[in-house]
Amino acid sequence: MPTVLRIGGYKFFFFSHEGNEPAHIHVWRGGAAAKFWLGPVRLARNDGFKKQELGAVVKMLERHEAQLIQAWNETQ
Repeated sequence: MPTVLRIGGYKFFFFSHEGNEPAHIHVWRGGAAAKFWLGPVRLARNDGFKKQELGAVVKMLERHEAQLIQAWNETQ
């Protein structure tokens, strides 16, 4: 489970070789978890993040999307 990015307590990671799913990233912070599709960034699943916090996470992902997609492609 490579961690690709850490920002302000958020851990951004993915699992290597996740089958045929499109590029995506998992986000964890304080017991809450979410999964976002990349290219474009959109929420796939949320478990515990509040709506306002999800908005902040989306902005972080959009700022770092190129880096995240590159990391995804390197591990697949």
